[in-house]
Amino acid sequence: MIDYLYDGTFEGILTCIYHNYYTDKASGIFRKDEYQSTLLGGCMDIKTDPVKATIVYEAIEKKISSYDLRRIYKVYLSNDSDKETKILKYVLLGFHKGASVSMLHSFPEVFDIQSIEKKVDVERERMLQFVRFSVMKNNILYGRIEPDNDVLELIASHFCDRYKNDPFIIHDIGRRKALIAYQRRWYISLFDDKDVPEVSADEQNYRRLWKNYFDNIAVRERTNPRCQKNFMPVRYWKNLTEMTVLKNG
Repeated sequence: MIDYLYDGTFEGILTCIYHNYYTDKASGIFRKDEYQSTLLGGCMDIKTDPVKATIVYEAIEKKISSYDLRRIYKVYLSNDSDKETKILKYVLLGFHKGASVSMLHSFPEVFDIQSIEKKVDVERERMLQFVRFSVMKNNILYGRIEPDNDVLELIASHFCDRYKNDPFIIHDIGRRKALIAYQRRWYISLFDDKDVPEVSADEQNYRRLWKNYFDNIAVRERTNPRCQKNFMPVRYWKNLTEMTVLKNG
């Protein structure tokens, strides 16, 4: 068995799964830009092949299920340090067990995957609640997020439906990329702080109105900071308008 190194793409993982069947068995799959070699075994650099990736993609959909294909893609979007190898083990078990694999909760291969999927789903839901937009020049809506997992694709349809006729940008600061959308059409692009549009002249007033609304609608006697932190983790606060101290002016 040998370690497979890939380029970080989902198609790269699928290509590695293909080679696991037709070349050498993989002991694990690792990003080549993060891999640390050891003296205990060798490694192989697997070049992403769209044809091989498509074969595995269609095999998963046909021999396991579309549900499991979506599931492993969500795991791929996670920040789990061993996600690639866990995906490999899950797919191999799925090819053996078929569509019933997702119900085999006692199997470690299944437990690992469903645990990671749950974390991604929870963060997706949080982003639907916690994204706050600022109005930039040309009436572009701009929001900043810093999620643990790469959830931009998973929140795209929600915000496209919500802002059907408004151009908007959701900027994942840590990954330096953004969801860019207008009239229900969207794409994800590399995006840095230098690409952020200028703030509109009215934005400070909008923020002040939202902050006043948030402060006044609250029942002060029922304020519960501990409960608030449970539902709105502190690590998200710096990008929330209502939790930000506004500057004078």
